[in-house]
Amino acid sequence: MDSLGTYLRHERELRQISLEEVAQSTRIPLRTLHQLEGDELDRMPGEVFVRGFLKSYAQSVGLDPADVLERHARRDEPRPAEDPGVAPLTSVQPAEGGRRFGIAIALVILLILFTLALSIVMRPRHRDTPIELSSVSLELAEART
Repeated sequence: MDSLGTYLRHERELRQISLEEVAQSTRIPLRTLHQLEGDELDRMPGEVFVRGFLKSYAQSVGLDPADVLERHARRDEPRPAEDPGVAPLTSVQPAEGGRRFGIAIALVILLILFTLALSIVMRPRHRDTPIELSSVSLELAEART
């Protein structure tokens, strides 16, 4: 069975349509069309885009888009392993250091903001200079004793 890219190229050449004509009618860049025909789908942006490109390509060449998308889906099906003695890799644990660092930074920022808010609330208002006792109140205090 031919690969999807080989199939697309063969069908386009049978209809004598140039790759530039396909690019012009679909507005898909030539580089992307070369990737489609070269089976370099893993280098393309994402599965949604690949399916859209394949559908547009099929329509512009005169193929059934459903058939092309079905061939693409069969391409992605898992194939049986050639060597059953080799165990597949298990998933690798992602590094937690980046997440912990972000949480630590957030806590430090919250602590700074809390300290700033507390200092604003606790600051004496309108008392930039200390209150001085007048000499009259000193005399009254001495007279009472």
